Amino acid sequence: MLTKRIIPCLDVRDGEVVKGVNFKGLSRVSSPVDLAKHYSECGADELVFYDITASFEGRRLFTDILKEVASTIFIPLTVGGGINTPADFDRVLKCGADKVSVNSGAIKNPGLIREAAEIYGSQCVVLSVDVKRVNGKFTVFAKGGRENTGIDAIEWIKRGEDAGAGEIVLNSIDTDGVKKGFDLEMLRAVTEVTSLPVIASGGAGCIDDFITLFKDNDKVDAGLAASIFHFGEVEIKDLKNTLADNGISVRKVW
Repeated sequence: MLTKRIIPCLDVRDGEVVKGVNFKGLSRVSSPVDLAKHYSECGADELVFYDITASFEGRRLFTDILKEVASTIFIPLTVGGGINTPADFDRVLKCGADKVSVNSGAIKNPGLIREAAEIYGSQCVVLSVDVKRVNGKFTVFAKGGRENTGIDAIEWIKRGEDAGAGEIVLNSIDTDGVKKGFDLEMLRAVTEVTSLPVIASGGAGCIDDFITLFKDNDKVDAGLAASIFHFGEVEIKDLKNTLADNGISVRKVW
């Protein structure tokens, strides 16, 4: 049985980790370097680093802090924000990323996924999808959740897999920061149409939410969260021990 991954997420703006609710009302949390070091040491399986305003502001991802974060940790690092070309992949990978997350850049240029997969391999290409219900339809949003693309999320994820993406991060805008549980309905809809690993993001409020996530849908590969880890509401060691006690396979923390 494959182990389920627990992944903290650093949403970075102006060099600081921030967090909001439903992608709005962002407030500062801490230094990304300090948090990254903490998560690497306390049992996180991977780390995600998003420069959350790069696409909206039309600029490249900041690399100075990224290099410092990458040099500090000893777990796989996925990086996203302002990734628009294969050259952006190259730049971020050279800063120490293991995988590169594409979102708005792939919406603007769907060929980017295939190009990057051919150059760097599918295992390096993560398709991050920000999804919100619009008139009952799962709809893709771009630019940090600011722009409704009108694209059907299920069809977009199928296209991403066909183009060569190796992993999906499903960010539910509806449940983001609300802390009432992951978006199980949205996750079921996605895992029914893709064979790729799916990382659930948005809604974690307590340990029980992770138990519910993995028991409800065994096809979900990982749970991603931010504020509950950042503010010490859930410790990763406690989370993993409780998951193991509930029959969910995880990499143990010693």
